[in-house]
Amino acid sequence: MVDAQAGSSDRIAFGTARARWVLAATALGSGMAFLDGTVVNVALPAMGEDLNAEVSGLQWIVNGYMLMLASLILLSGSLGDRLGRRRLFVVGVVWFAVASAVCAVAPNLEVMIAGRILQGIGGALLTPGSLAILQTSFQPSDRGKAVGAWSGLTSVAAAIGPFVGGALVDSGSWRMIFLLNLPLAAATVLVTLRHIPETRDEQATGKLDLTGAALATVGLAGLTFGLISAGDRGFGDSTVIAALAIGVVALAVFVEVERRSSHPMLPPGIFANVRFTGANLVTVVVYGALGTATFLVVVYLQTVLGYDALTAGAALLPMTLLMLFLSGYAGSLSERIGARIPMTVGPLFMAGGFLLMRQIEPGVGYFTVILPSVVVLGIGLVCTVAPLTATVLNSVEDHHAGIASGVNNAVARSAQLMAVAAIPLAAGITGDSYRDPAAFQDSFMTAMVISAVLAVAGAVLAYLTLADRGSRRTTPEAATTHRHCALESPPLSNSPSTSKRG
Repeated sequence: MVDAQAGSSDRIAFGTARARWVLAATALGSGMAFLDGTVVNVALPAMGEDLNAEVSGLQWIVNGYMLMLASLILLSGSLGDRLGRRRLFVVGVVWFAVASAVCAVAPNLEVMIAGRILQGIGGALLTPGSLAILQTSFQPSDRGKAVGAWSGLTSVAAAIGPFVGGALVDSGSWRMIFLLNLPLAAATVLVTLRHIPETRDEQATGKLDLTGAALATVGLAGLTFGLISAGDRGFGDSTVIAALAIGVVALAVFVEVERRSSHPMLPPGIFANVRFTGANLVTVVVYGALGTATFLVVVYLQTVLGYDALTAGAALLPMTLLMLFLSGYAGSLSERIGARIPMTVGPLFMAGGFLLMRQIEPGVGYFTVILPSVVVLGIGLVCTVAPLTATVLNSVEDHHAGIASGVNNAVARSAQLMAVAAIPLAAGITGDSYRDPAAFQDSFMTAMVISAVLAVAGAVLAYLTLADRGSRRTTPEAATTHRHCALESPPLSNSPSTSKRG
């Protein structure tokens, strides 16, 4: 095992037995997180009923995980560079598995939320590690192949997730979706320890930005708690006011700390590039809209239309398939004509998909109403995601690609976090209203309008900020790397696969 940055002679050649083991370990670890995110959404109605959870409880089941992921994912990349990428990956996998066990045996909602928060920490530790291992273990000429193979393997989790989750919920108990992670984690750790070399960046200097990470966590947690609690308590409640104030102040201090830090977790200077800033603004509104859909649509299909968990999850599969098979073409097109047009048209299609979802009501046919809305939304994602990937990476120098990827990843997750907290409240989905089909149907329609408005805002932002000015080309493996980092927990299926090119 190599206890330093691997030299060229230690790099792994693609196609060898050792390479297959490395791909197996990294794909298993990442796939475990991808699969978990998908099946949790499918299981939300069953979990809500068993745990007697109101809407705020379901929001925390989703957001407890997302909060820690958004707050810590930037820090964990630097931590792996210093302590060892394999070591941090193994710690993350084990942590994720233990947290999954906590979720599986949770006797009440409070323990479930605690388990999901712990899962988020584990996810933040293992997520950057899998791609960093590929980047540092394979020969430079084989990295694109390795990341492409990893991409294909992890895409399987996106495709089978709704079926696995739905089948487990319908045939047994939602608790099985968490127990499923235990054998996957054990296999991942075994293969990793036996076949993956340790690497670290011996030249990494400076202190870890623990202050920045803490402030980001407190800020996002304060805003999330305040917005979710406002659904039950109202904005005039002193606890809600205090939580929102703490969140705003903590994030304001975070910005100032990052501006003054010599080794910031979130380098402010990277936002000096107009295209990079524009792409991240588009990410905020587009992923905010997607965060709402991720949270609501599968629940709506089960609560209002009476779908079982398996059917509800499978209903959204066409969108994943569109992302899987067409995003490569969208990436190639954006390289030829620039990102501005696709990233303007894509969110408009997404808005159309959200508006079509307003036609989903009891008695409608899947092929006449639901499928068209899913397909239109999927086309919008295809047009948006790959050009967004390329824009983020092309806006910075190659040596900043990792930072740019991580920043956009954190932005996407934070946007989803805030959307799941705020948009149901704005739409009137509070208390146990999701259990009342009539009340939930009216609020769902409002939520889809809000999502459509956000998507249109994304189109406007893209048109105004992404005027093509001869952007650099990015490497296929870099684009694929960012794409999976940014989309581990995305659109309705939580992990659709996109292009193998940026």
